[in-house]
Amino acid sequence: MVHYHRILLPQQKKPDLEQQGSFKLHSWNKIMSYDYYLSIRNHRSNTGFLRLLLLFSMFSFILLFSPRLFFSSFYTLENQEENWPAPCSNMQNNTICCDRSALRTDVCFMRGDVRTDSSSNSFFLVSGNSSNMDEKIRPYTRKWETSVMSTIDELHLKTVPLQSMPSQTCDVVHNVPAVVFSTGGYTGNVYHEFNDGMIPLYITSQKFNGEAVFVMLEYHDWWMTKYGYVVSHLSNYPAIDFSNDKRTHCFSEVIVGLRIHDELAIDPAKMDDHKTIRDFRNLLDEAYKPRIRGIIKEEAEKPRKVQKAQRPSNTQNQLGIEKPKLVILSRNGSRKIENEGRLVKVAKEVGFNVEILRPKRSTELEKIYMHLNSSDVMVGVHGAAMTHFLFMRPGSVFIQIVPLGTDWAAETYYGEPAVKLGLRYINYKILPKESSLYEEYKKDDPVLRDPDSINAKGWQYTKKVYLDGQNVKLDLVRFRKRLIRAYQYILRKRQQENTMS
Repeated sequence: MVHYHRILLPQQKKPDLEQQGSFKLHSWNKIMSYDYYLSIRNHRSNTGFLRLLLLFSMFSFILLFSPRLFFSSFYTLENQEENWPAPCSNMQNNTICCDRSALRTDVCFMRGDVRTDSSSNSFFLVSGNSSNMDEKIRPYTRKWETSVMSTIDELHLKTVPLQSMPSQTCDVVHNVPAVVFSTGGYTGNVYHEFNDGMIPLYITSQKFNGEAVFVMLEYHDWWMTKYGYVVSHLSNYPAIDFSNDKRTHCFSEVIVGLRIHDELAIDPAKMDDHKTIRDFRNLLDEAYKPRIRGIIKEEAEKPRKVQKAQRPSNTQNQLGIEKPKLVILSRNGSRKIENEGRLVKVAKEVGFNVEILRPKRSTELEKIYMHLNSSDVMVGVHGAAMTHFLFMRPGSVFIQIVPLGTDWAAETYYGEPAVKLGLRYINYKILPKESSLYEEYKKDDPVLRDPDSINAKGWQYTKKVYLDGQNVKLDLVRFRKRLIRAYQYILRKRQQENTMS
């Protein structure tokens, strides 16, 4: 089950898609539901026009009669926001401070003599003063989504005198900070693993240069196997399974919860050293290199017949120049490309060396990274697997096939982040006749004619109709134009690189 469509927090007035289908109107700094957004966007009334005219008149009156007052007030507010210290940025020793100002996540900080007690799901700050601080937090980056947050273990952060501690001695003393987070929630879906987990972990911990210990709630061995190479590049120490490690671990500093900026993105303005999503990708590159060398060695040791069957043939064009490599991320369930075989043929006719990648849950990320990192173009239908655009080299091409009813989510969750990574992003929005729904519904049905009206009914409708209920049969005459555009772009890019070298 794919959950990444469920909701989006407001970023530059973007809508959000609520899984449960219920929608509420909040103040400007709260979550605005996708359903409500659609109803507002489609509303065009005379009353709205009159209100707009009234507001414009009032604004003009203010500018005409009191410009000094208006602009000085605006300037003061703007400067206050810029200079206002971030929550917990100046916290003192022997204190607990929680930053609950973000819409996506809570992050708490503890400084002093901090000790773990997994039996009570607690972190104790041993203090001699009389202040009694007590905070609760679920360290997962989807705090607005109550259904999934209820499955995350709640931690108690408390100040206590030493004599009240269950154990008055430290079993393990750490000289580096701890970063505490959960690998529960939607873990198991590659989009959420990167968006809610790995990228926030990088944002929060990279400043320590490996000198931090990771303390994990809902610890999974398979998760460590899958992301162990990346984790080892963020922390120089073994991770702690909080629930099952009954020892008392002692730290001088603890961060509970992870920072998150946007969908599959990093905001350099919010990073101390102005790191970007490209820096995160560079980390992946370094982390996966050792295993990729091992995979290449394993491939070389296979029998020659097996190697020949796996190796793509005719990788050079008539001029002896290496053909651009195009990888198709193939789907087996819903939203699969029904004429995938013909797509491969057309892509080869355009001039590409084509590979089909069919990742499974058991497929090593390093293998997927190896294929995509060496490719020039990635083609795939909108879905969680598009998260793998993170494995593409900046400057390469990402063609996302957008089924009916998924336009907004496709752009928000994958299209815009891909551009931030430095990819050449090409959107291919299918026509109704390219959807399998075209054979199931009448031509004037809202399912085909007005997908927004179906999405406005709620997540269950979107999931049933557009995510689980349709496949794609590409108009290859139309799609060929996208392939040609990508091919020509890669050739020009190669020429420029050759000229510069």
